[in-house]
Amino acid sequence: MDDAANSGISEPLDLVKLSLGERVFIKLRGDRTVTGVLHAYDAHMNVVLSQVEETIHIVDVTEDGNPLPPRIEKRNLEMLFVRGDGVILISPTQQ
Repeated sequence: MDDAANSGISEPLDLVKLSLGERVFIKLRGDRTVTGVLHAYDAHMNVVLSQVEETIHIVDVTEDGNPLPPRIEKRNLEMLFVRGDGVILISPTQQ
């Protein structure tokens, strides 16, 4: 905790500020995750990312209501704006 105080971290958004220009992992509502390079953010957690990989976890249901095995869809995007009200978690990725 003393290391955090010495590095100038006094608010939660200070941790996000340290990740500017770095690759981050973001968990979103709706079983979606994105990883990308963080370029900008604001107090509402709106973020701008580049070199993005989006992962969507989908569980389809049969006509009689039985769930099918989950599947994962991925797509790559050059740039992405993520609206802050969908953000659940932001974390630096492992290098």
